[in-house]
Amino acid sequence: MSILDKLFGKGGAKKPDISSILPQEIFEAGLLELKDIIAPSALKITPKEINLGEKILRSFFVISYPRFLSEGWFSPIINMDKVFDISIFIHPIETSRVLRQFQRKVAEVQSQIHSREEKGLVRDPMLDVAYQDLENLRDQLQQAQEKLFDVGLYITIYGDSDSELDKAESEIKSILEAKLIYVKPALFQQEQGYKSTLPLGNDLLEVHSKLNSSPLSSLFPFTSFDLTSDKGILYGINRHNSSLVLFDRFSLENYNSIMFAKSGAGKSYATKLEILRTLMFDTEVIVIDPEREYEYMAEATGGRYFKISLNSEHHINPFDLPVPGPDESAANVLRSNIINLVGLFRLMMGGLSAEEDAIIDRAITETYALKDITVESDFRTIEPPLMSDFEMVLIGMEGGESLAQRLSKYTKGTWSGFINRPSNVDINRKFVVFSLRDMEDELKPIAMYIVTHYIWNAIRKELKKRLLVIDEAWWMMKSEDTASFLMGLVKRGRKYFLGVATITQDVGDFLKSPYGLPIITNSSIQILLKQSPTTIGELQKTFNLTDEEKYLLLESDRGEGIFFAGLKHVAIKNIASYTEDQIITSDPSQVLAIKKAKQDAMEDKEVALKAASAELKEAETTNT
Repeated sequence: MSILDKLFGKGGAKKPDISSILPQEIFEAGLLELKDIIAPSALKITPKEINLGEKILRSFFVISYPRFLSEGWFSPIINMDKVFDISIFIHPIETSRVLRQFQRKVAEVQSQIHSREEKGLVRDPMLDVAYQDLENLRDQLQQAQEKLFDVGLYITIYGDSDSELDKAESEIKSILEAKLIYVKPALFQQEQGYKSTLPLGNDLLEVHSKLNSSPLSSLFPFTSFDLTSDKGILYGINRHNSSLVLFDRFSLENYNSIMFAKSGAGKSYATKLEILRTLMFDTEVIVIDPEREYEYMAEATGGRYFKISLNSEHHINPFDLPVPGPDESAANVLRSNIINLVGLFRLMMGGLSAEEDAIIDRAITETYALKDITVESDFRTIEPPLMSDFEMVLIGMEGGESLAQRLSKYTKGTWSGFINRPSNVDINRKFVVFSLRDMEDELKPIAMYIVTHYIWNAIRKELKKRLLVIDEAWWMMKSEDTASFLMGLVKRGRKYFLGVATITQDVGDFLKSPYGLPIITNSSIQILLKQSPTTIGELQKTFNLTDEEKYLLLESDRGEGIFFAGLKHVAIKNIASYTEDQIITSDPSQVLAIKKAKQDAMEDKEVALKAASAELKEAETTNT
């Protein structure tokens, strides 16, 4: 008897008998069950669809497959930006029973072929192909290389209106029919179709197609745009399925990356986010910063920040020599440095003729010899020469006077403070930034060349996991010598456990250089953020982008794009925590707000100190 019957009697004729009702029964009658919570407010089943509360749903099943199924054919459906459920039911068929049926079917097809031949009819290619397929599959079944299954593939889509469902249905049909796979709506079976796609494992539709193991493997497991690993840092969120894009650049064949993005697309934000997370994994990071965007980050993480300019107190002597490694000879190190210096002087003097090139090469060798640095000496404890020493050698050489005059602005002129002094930069810190914002534009390519050369020499001293970030790398692509040196870093960095992250917004200048494409191909990670219409065509050709990927890059918001790692790529969105955002943001409004907050905090601290000092003086006066 229910509690209502006890209260009112059957039919409500009796007076309530409350004394016979236990308190526990009253409590349990008011409890909600799980089905009460998850049940929709209303349910209406029609031949074509189901109204489930405020949602409308429609179920379909696959009725036909082509002769061949390619790998990943179901991937476009799985990764559609729609709400839907998919169920795949796989029912194994006993091989012995299948072989008996196959024998009858082969005999039937063979009989049809012979019948046509006897009547003198033209050969039917479809019968021949069917006969060959049946024979091949029968052989594989007999040898246990294949098995046969009854496979049911059901899809239930959800929407807020009939028009939304019609659009989703049309999109699914067009994708599948382009692959010769046909679906039908479960007319008058919408309830069975919906229940078959619920996570209950009930195949109520029972619409099956026979598939053997090979084509079935193309369907399961799902092929999805996932790019994640067991270790590495979080690069962002996969925009297709909201999974995490976790990756370790040091697990690839080389450790380099390249990033293309238009101004304001979030490339510096994404780079700083990667740096911040990389620093947590015992990796040293060195940044060449042309726009002074990493100063606050260096301060917040306890790094070193060097301002490189004509009036800077930090100097780098280009004649510095690295300490030879265990597998390097002093002679090779010296020769390599001389070659790099010739490239530097070619850049500083606006180009050299073949004769001038030879004079510069000989003058560098003699300049080192002045300090007893030769291919046979141990120069680890010898102080290297300066630019003024090189100028003095040039003046004394035949044909070197004009070169010395062109060099004088770097030794005596306004540019001498930067380049003609001993190095006083120490990069022995986990995070180091070289800022070139205050360097004149004319000198930026030269400064970037000198800084990267100095970093390269320092890296070769000791083997450590390091990441070198070159922001606005198009500055280095403007000259053949700097571009060649950058490509050398990219190609040789792996030997010294170095990853080079190249970032640029000027895609045109980068790809016009003969070294642009080799740098891209030698970068295992490639990141494309929002692009402008003027450059998207060149990028599409370079990266073999589909039209969908092209429009994705044109329509992306800040911090959104495509992440390539090896042969895989996914659509990505950068996500930062509040604390990370406060450290790495370069949004002018946020930067001003942070500066104002710091200034207000300093003022409050000063006011508190003054108040405390006044109270102390007043207390001393009272005591006196």
